Amino acid sequence: MTVTGAERGAGGVGNRWWWGRRRSAVLDVGLAAVSALECAVEGIGFAGKAGLPVPVGVVFGLLVGSVLLVRRRWPIVVVLVSIAVAPAEMGFLMGIVGLYSLAASEVPRRITAVLAGMSTLAVFIVTVVQMRQDVAQVDDGPRDFDPSGWYVPVVSVFMTLGLNAPPVLFGLYIGARRRLMESLRERADSLEQELSLLADRAEQRAQWARQEERTRIAREMHDVVAHRVSLMVVHAAALQAVALKDPQKAVRNAALVGDMGRQALTELREMLGVLREGTAPMAPASVPLAAVGRAAAAAAEAAAEDGPRLDALEGLCEQSRLAGAAVELVVLGEMRAYPPDVERTAYRVVQEALTNVHKHAAGAAVVVRLAHRDAEVAMQVENGPCPSDAGAADVRLPSGGNGLVGMRERVLRLGGVFVSGPTDAGGFRVSAVLPAVGTQTP
Repeated sequence: MTVTGAERGAGGVGNRWWWGRRRSAVLDVGLAAVSALECAVEGIGFAGKAGLPVPVGVVFGLLVGSVLLVRRRWPIVVVLVSIAVAPAEMGFLMGIVGLYSLAASEVPRRITAVLAGMSTLAVFIVTVVQMRQDVAQVDDGPRDFDPSGWYVPVVSVFMTLGLNAPPVLFGLYIGARRRLMESLRERADSLEQELSLLADRAEQRAQWARQEERTRIAREMHDVVAHRVSLMVVHAAALQAVALKDPQKAVRNAALVGDMGRQALTELREMLGVLREGTAPMAPASVPLAAVGRAAAAAAEAAAEDGPRLDALEGLCEQSRLAGAAVELVVLGEMRAYPPDVERTAYRVVQEALTNVHKHAAGAAVVVRLAHRDAEVAMQVENGPCPSDAGAADVRLPSGGNGLVGMRERVLRLGGVFVSGPTDAGGFRVSAVLPAVGTQTP
């Protein structure tokens, strides 16, 4: 029998010889001992027929029978030896076990067929000769048929096939079964590796989905809070400046601060409500890894459906005008509806750009351009240099450095183009182009 490389290295015996397990070595040693004893007994008769001393025949039989010890490593050698000693009428057990070991091994089938045919022919010839000798020694007497005609060949064929066919067929069956088991084992190992790889990929996708959701929430929070609070701070500074000089204007500014605070709270409540609705029905212990990405996508889609649209840009610019900024809105092309994620992203880009103007260039003139094209929508927010007497330092708006990063992430996520940088006139320009159909990229 053959063994795999893993089985060869499993036991201490297999590390030194060719046996994978100790019981295999014990079996082969026992078979070799029985075969050597059989051949030694048969060697006595062989020595008498060949005119050799009996000890020579016994030693020859012991050596021949011991060849069965290497049947797992060299089955071809065992079969060739059994064929060679067939005329000496010895090696009965060695021939049967050798044919079985050869058929069950990984030896090419054509070699197995040739050696099995040679062994069958040798056994057939020896059987025919032996039977003819036995028939010739029978005393002459009345006989109904002549056994020297057809009887000897027919009986020899049946005896030869009865001796050689069973071990060959059984060896072929065992070899095929062993190869099938090894193939199934390899496939099971391969499937286990694939399942492990799929589990790792699912975990990675879940981590990516969670990170994407956290990033999206951070962007939404930044856009909602930063813009509204920036305007509130600007109005509060103006309120502080005109509280004693112009009470009516101070009242209007206070009302604006209150309205913007309520709007900020409303948007925060809507956002948190969408997040709760997208995650509440699923218990953390029973959520599949693959469902995390779908839940995040559903939450993002729901948030996009309820988010601001491009028709709200005029109100957004008006809020900045009330804060003291000179904002001009220029719309090019025919106004039309876009997918919610496209309109939401375009609105947030303009909103964040205006927020940056309030932070870094208070009092500067701002031009907001919105262009409707065939397959895309483009927006640009450009501000001039900050006036020297604008009093921007009194506002002291903090900056976390996440505005441009968030805008770029939003635009690139939909497959758009984002460009920002200072202008030659000393101002700053933010430009973005979005496809008319939202195409989210991972």
